[in-house]
Amino acid sequence: MNRADLKQRAKAQLGGSIFGSVWLYAVLVFFINALIQLVGGQIPLLGRVVGLLLTGPLSYGIAKMLLKQSRDGQAMNVAEMFDGFKDDFGGNFLLHLLMSIFIALWSLLLVVPGIIKALGWSMAYYIKVEHPEYTWKQCLDASTALTNGHKGDLFVLHLSFIGWYFVGSLCLGVGTLWVMPYHQATLTQCYHWLKSQQYSTYRPGGAV
Repeated sequence: MNRADLKQRAKAQLGGSIFGSVWLYAVLVFFINALIQLVGGQIPLLGRVVGLLLTGPLSYGIAKMLLKQSRDGQAMNVAEMFDGFKDDFGGNFLLHLLMSIFIALWSLLLVVPGIIKALGWSMAYYIKVEHPEYTWKQCLDASTALTNGHKGDLFVLHLSFIGWYFVGSLCLGVGTLWVMPYHQATLTQCYHWLKSQQYSTYRPGGAV
């Protein structure tokens, strides 16, 4: 996995300019998502419930937008980030809920197993977008198969953005909104790369 190449592709996906229209539309999408999560988190107890209901569908919507945008290069349509509420809301909700529960349980064994599971399941929403008929378990199984042998690469890829987030945080935190699309677009390019390496067709319950 060539991190520099994936990042270069991500920049190209976002139009190549951090103040270009494509990148700015992506910033708007992540700002709205962060705002929704922030507002929900300010409400005791109810905020947790709201967060559980919203996170899965929003994550699906953003993954769908990034996949589409990685193929056509057009600016994101902000309204499409809410597609997860009409495209199998229950399935998207369960995917987030059960993935979060299982990662938390694995983390109880020590932090490392939780991180490994999180990395292994990090492509689940992209898979859900491309295979809407899959159940939550099939999405997790497919993501595990897809990332097999590449979890270390994924971990280092995530770590490579720490410096970017640090610099972004120096601008009153606003700069991180420009890093988020770059980070997620890079993961989208990573998804395409992983598929090209070992994930031609997945059969639920079967092997890759």
